[in-house]
Amino acid sequence: MKRIAVLGSTGSIGRSTLDVIARHPQRLSLVGLSAHSRIELLQEQIARFQPEVVAVLDDAAAVRLRRQVGGTTQVLQGVEGLTRVATHPSVDLIVVGTAGPDALLPLVRAIEAGKDVALASKELLVMAGELIMRKVQEHGRRLLPVDSEHAALFQLLQGVPREQVERVILTGSGGSLWSLDAAQQDHVSPEQVLRHPKWQMGPKITVDSATLMNKGLEVIEAHWLFAAPLDRIRVVIHPQAVVHAMVELRDGSCLAQMSPCDMRLPIQAALSFPERWTADVPRLQWTQLAGLQFFDPDLDRFPCLRLALETARLGGTACGVLSAANETAVWAFLRETIAFGDIPRVIEETLAGHAPLAHPTLEEILAADQWARQAAQGVIRENKRFVQSVM
Repeated sequence: MKRIAVLGSTGSIGRSTLDVIARHPQRLSLVGLSAHSRIELLQEQIARFQPEVVAVLDDAAAVRLRRQVGGTTQVLQGVEGLTRVATHPSVDLIVVGTAGPDALLPLVRAIEAGKDVALASKELLVMAGELIMRKVQEHGRRLLPVDSEHAALFQLLQGVPREQVERVILTGSGGSLWSLDAAQQDHVSPEQVLRHPKWQMGPKITVDSATLMNKGLEVIEAHWLFAAPLDRIRVVIHPQAVVHAMVELRDGSCLAQMSPCDMRLPIQAALSFPERWTADVPRLQWTQLAGLQFFDPDLDRFPCLRLALETARLGGTACGVLSAANETAVWAFLRETIAFGDIPRVIEETLAGHAPLAHPTLEEILAADQWARQAAQGVIRENKRFVQSVM
């Protein structure tokens, strides 16, 4: 029996994780949950799973939940509460489904406390990949990727000596705007961007899919997860989203991982590792598959991907600044404060004002993240053309 804590249980990854846990009651049990502030859904999850402990990041929401929850479930709050859930003595493995920097300290402390990690949040590895992977090695823990492309690479690389790997290939659907040129993309609405053709995801990652920033973040994630040199990681656009990743071997062979677009598959692969369990999800219909296509991304049409690839080579705190500035710009777009085409402009101007630190400490990583969010907000406020572009 594996005992699980889920950080970010009310998000799309968290809800899918709870579905997997519910389908395997003889193998998985839920010990802890956390959420930012969606206590109504969190209450439903508590009633269903009866966890020992939950944490709510927002203090006021935590107080309200504590008044409403009965039974034996303990309600904690803030980053300290998340950390106590992640390091709870009964927990074997934590699933990290929240992308915010507030999850970084709980993740690090969980590894130090001897917990294995199933990581869905690429942003945490982007901002602190060197630190996280060092902690994983020092404490002899497993970090199992849940992000679909990296879960695919993890499966493909099992048993393959790294010296035989020529390069790894991350695929992307191209998101909701793949068919539009740069001029058409500039003023699309949030509603258009959020209509992803293949995946049902949260709003931030859906926008990242449309800008291709998610592919850039995934390159940085793959670099840390698999110790892969940046020049041996390739991105290709695959609109059918059947092939999730590929590995090219030095003899010219290519291994590919294929599956339906259902996040329960990579989640279950992480929770069941090293075993394989039956999964009640749709199977690929081979006779209906036709015309699988692969394209090189156009970095002029998708400047966010270009910025991410450039920043990956800088390393250090620059990667965290990239991620934080992007998140700030994405939420400004979703609130219709800036236009879609302004997202890379905000990121680029924020990066221009940052002096990267190499090999940063945890405190330096968190300070750079906070600086980037404030700097990006300042760029949005001070640059009138951003405000005018949505009027």
